[in-house]
Amino acid sequence: MILDAHTLSKLHGVKLRARAVMEGVLSGLHKSPHQGQSVEFAEHKEYAPGDEIRHIDWKAYGKFDKYYVKRFEHETNLRAVMLIDGSASMGYRSDPAGMTKLEVAATLAGALSYLLVRQQDAAGLAVVAGDRIGEIPPRAAAGHLNLLLDELERLEPHGTTRLFDAADLLAEKLSRRSLVIVLSDLFDDRADALKRLLQLRQRKHDVAVFHLLDPAELTFPFDDPTMFLSMEDDRRIEVNPREIKQSYLEEFGAFLDEVKRTCAAADVEYERVLTDQPLDQVLLRFLGRRQGGRG
Repeated sequence: MILDAHTLSKLHGVKLRARAVMEGVLSGLHKSPHQGQSVEFAEHKEYAPGDEIRHIDWKAYGKFDKYYVKRFEHETNLRAVMLIDGSASMGYRSDPAGMTKLEVAATLAGALSYLLVRQQDAAGLAVVAGDRIGEIPPRAAAGHLNLLLDELERLEPHGTTRLFDAADLLAEKLSRRSLVIVLSDLFDDRADALKRLLQLRQRKHDVAVFHLLDPAELTFPFDDPTMFLSMEDDRRIEVNPREIKQSYLEEFGAFLDEVKRTCAAADVEYERVLTDQPLDQVLLRFLGRRQGGRG
């Protein structure tokens, strides 16, 4: 089954969608060279007799003149927090038969929660929208999974984008090294919001960004005179789309390039996700890259 937006939208609720994506991921892993590998990242410890020589990090040796080995998450227990942007702009969808950006974010977060708890890792959730920041601390218990999925099921887009505030919350709450997975369209008016969020990497957290976009936001497929309404405030503008299409595409392209550069400069993994993409394939790419050497 191809798990694109049209297929998933026919399933009622986040739990069914997330489980379908999770099963698609597991099926894909069994067919791939990454079979049996997990949502893991590495940390280092000094080499001791008995450690696997193949796990020596030669780059670390060249830098520190000491032997260090990579220690993987099945040895250290991964803690992951999925940060979801629940702002009003995440409620956009151009295809009535598809899913909103927020529905895609919730489905991806739910599937990752299934995978994490299945391998006895801790999964947590932070949702930021308007004046509300909801948080469920990471835990690995099977019963905790239902708590996460119930919260994802209740999500409704509202308010403004507040990535800056989310960064401060996580910096305060995450006392142990964690994997932070950001699911957002990144439409925050504050120019330094993304950089503030990515500073979590400087605190030794592993960070990955799933940049959620509707296909229409990339192609601007409008022709007739149109009134465009802001989803997060009362701004509105009436324009002839044909007259502004080229400048819009240039501006939006510059925004995308800047986001990607900012993530690369912070050593943060970046994945652009369109709402009509098969979500199991999105996660398979993500897991495959992480097993390819990130740490």
